[in-house]
Order: sequence, then C-alpha cells, then structure tokens
Amino acid sequence: MRRSFFSRATEVLHAVVDVSLEIAAGETLGIVGESGCGKTTLARLIVRLHTPDRGRILIRERDLASTPAAELRSTRTRLQMVFQDPYSSLNPRMAVGDAIAEPLHVHRIVPPAEVERERDLLMERVGLSRRLASRLPRELSGGQRQRVSIARALSVRPEVLIADEAVSSLDVSVRAQILNLLADLRAELGLTLIFISHDLSVVDHLSDRVAVMYLGRVVELGPTADVLGAGGHPYTRGLVAAIPQPVVGHRRSQPAIRGELPSSVRPPSGCVFRTRCPISQSICAEVLPANLAVGPMHWAACHFATVGVTPAMAEV
Repeated sequence: MRRSFFSRATEVLHAVVDVSLEIAAGETLGIVGESGCGKTTLARLIVRLHTPDRGRILIRERDLASTPAAELRSTRTRLQMVFQDPYSSLNPRMAVGDAIAEPLHVHRIVPPAEVERERDLLMERVGLSRRLASRLPRELSGGQRQRVSIARALSVRPEVLIADEAVSSLDVSVRAQILNLLADLRAELGLTLIFISHDLSVVDHLSDRVAVMYLGRVVELGPTADVLGAGGHPYTRGLVAAIPQPVVGHRRSQPAIRGELPSSVRPPSGCVFRTRCPISQSICAEVLPANLAVGPMHWAACHFATVGVTPAMAEV
C-alpha cells in the first residue's frame, strides 16, 4: 500500500498471517471475529480468488496454491463459495434458472439434454419453485436470491462449501430458513462447510468447531461448545460477553472489548491483542504467544490461556 497519495513509499498490509487449519470431511468449521480481522480474505484464499504469498491450500493432497491458472477451473469445482450479498453475486440481466444452469454447461456436469432437469432438481433441493427459473434476481426476495446462490454453488457438486456471512443481510425469519437449509444440505450431501460470521449465536447453532480470528491471526480454535462456553483467550471471552442479553434491567457498565482495532499495516508487537487486553503483561509486548492447550482439541494463542479465570478476566 502507498503511504499517501503524494508518496511513492509503500507499506505492507498482512491481511492473513500464519493461519493453519485442518478440516475433516463432513465437518462444519465456524470462523468468527470482528470486521477487518481477515475472515473474508481467508475464504478467498481457500478458493484461490486471492493467491497466497506463501503456504499451501490442500484439498485431498492437491495444493491449490501452486496449481497453474489453466488447471484451476476443474479443481475449483471441489470448492464453492456463497457470498454475503446475493444480489451483487448474481448477474442482474440473467434469469436465475440460467445462472444455475450455466455451471452445468461450462463444467459438463451432465449431458446437455439433462441440464434443464438437473436445474429443476437443484431449485427444488434449495426450496425454490421451478416456476421462478425465468425470473430476474431483482424480482426475487433476498432469501430467494440466496437460495439461488446456494443452488448455483451446488450445481458443480462440490466437496467444500464456504458461506461468507451468507445470512447477515437477511431478515431474522429468513435467516433461520437458510441456516436450516445449510444444515440439511450438509447432512444430505456430506458437505464440508466453512461458515464465516460475526454472529456467535448462528455459529453456535451450525458449527462443530470454531476458529476465532483477530487482526489476521487465529487466536483460538476448538470445539464450538468449549470455545464459546469457556474460551481460553481474552478476546474470545470479550466477544461472548458482547452478545446482547435480553434481561430486564440488565445494562453493561462498560464495553466488553475496549479500544479500536489496531492497524494491520503496523500491528502491535508481541501479542496483537495486547493493546485492548485487560490482563496484558510486559511479556505480551515482547513475545508472540504460542498456541497453548486449553482442553481436548482446544488451544488459544495467549500467554495466560492455561491460567484459571481471574477477576480481571471475568470482567472482559
């Protein structure tokens, strides 16, 4: 990045740093964190919409990071992505039935004579009437458009489906329908699902494990019930504490997480969360914390992750 409009000097913004994840077939991994933490960049890296500067993206031992561009078309059918805004991710001048059928033609999923039948089956699978096939995206509701996006992603029969804030722009009632649809599709098709959201209640409902991101790094990873119920990192506990409580007379006396997100261009030394952490010590500014075990298959990148909850922690 250029430092300013009038300067030729550049700086580097590290959107995702040293992230290492493994996802089992059929598992749902939730990725949470506040805006700007790198969730969407990570998703785009996984499907190779962005090319990583280093590292590997392995699916069944094949490295997408080093796959030549000419070979990506066939490989990408294994991974598909559903974006946050279903209207901008659909061609506004293309009928939704054609949008679903186009990948079937391009990747030759079925013979040409069977494309229309396969399209209708996909529409029914996501809860859309085949009579809507001739409609344009603007003629559908937000929930219907997102169902079209899901059907289009499923048309190439992927192994991994990435949902990037796929329900955040929808009404609450429609959001529940789409979440139930994703859960049903995962069970029916054996999909591996990566679900990105800032809504912890949604992640809790859908995910087997959850990764918590902060300033481009994964700071905690483990089973959803353990991470959200007894987080080992102060940032995780702050996110959980920030969930609104529908209790009459309850009012939080201070913010769950104080301060502003630091610059990704000039991140803090040592622990990236230390400038907002209520239990930060001198070691936090000097040493990048290692991943410390908090429980079975559960770790947190905090120098004090294995220490019992102190009063200071309880107030986060």
